[in-house]
Amino acid sequence: MAPESSPTVNRRRLATELRKCREAAGLTIDAVADTLEWSSAKISRIENSRVSVLPRDVKHLLRTYGLTEDHDDWEPMLALSRASRQRGWWHEYGTAIPEFFEVYVGLESDAVSISAYHAEFVPGLAQTEDYASALIRAKLADVSDLERIVKVRMERQRLLTSAEGPHVWYVLNEAVVRRVVGGREVMKRQLEQLLAVADLPRVELQVLPFGAGAHAAMDGSFSLLTFPEPRDPRVVYVEYMTGALYIEKPSDTERYKLAVDHLRASALSMDASRALIAGIVEQ
Repeated sequence: MAPESSPTVNRRRLATELRKCREAAGLTIDAVADTLEWSSAKISRIENSRVSVLPRDVKHLLRTYGLTEDHDDWEPMLALSRASRQRGWWHEYGTAIPEFFEVYVGLESDAVSISAYHAEFVPGLAQTEDYASALIRAKLADVSDLERIVKVRMERQRLLTSAEGPHVWYVLNEAVVRRVVGGREVMKRQLEQLLAVADLPRVELQVLPFGAGAHAAMDGSFSLLTFPEPRDPRVVYVEYMTGALYIEKPSDTERYKLAVDHLRASALSMDASRALIAGIVEQ
């Protein structure tokens, strides 16, 4: 359990390990809460990785589960706790990142692959600054911190060219490349940027044409993230206007994986997708 990943991923790992320890000890959340004189809600938040955990509290939990200092998992669990409390690069931007999105940025930075369907707009990792600014304004968001919000988006894009970045596979609804955001010149530069992103070695990009008809993601956009460690379950991220859902139940993430496969099969080939985008640029 070496804590070499982002704080967000380490917090998820610690939550999983603590839950396993509790279940192995045959204890309920309420029983642990009674023993430690904590609230059941506190333990539930820990096991759902909603909060980071002090090493001191990890020790209390492990002792309650029957583990002692000489147990093989004792020090690795404390190391995970300390690593999960470190600050990621995104924390320096403060409120420019909504709390619900902080988790995604942490997961994204440690993902080995990202498969996403975008129904309405170019994904953040491929946006130009002007397109991002126009999009944020159009979404009726608080633009008082617009400059820092856009900077965060640009900082995230280093993932695409990082030697250790994830393999990214985007399927974009045809509306994404045809809807003019920010005016014709802004959109032209955005489409040129999209073509440049599509040429990166670890990026696959397809367009789902209108002619494909009904498809597997009619409910909307989503991102499916996988991680290098088998103990880290896949996560599906679904964003809505004022928050987001993080889906981790294996049967649910498998459903999204199946949707990704169907979308790829229904979309234009990568070469045909580039040709379509290039044709719109010429227009």
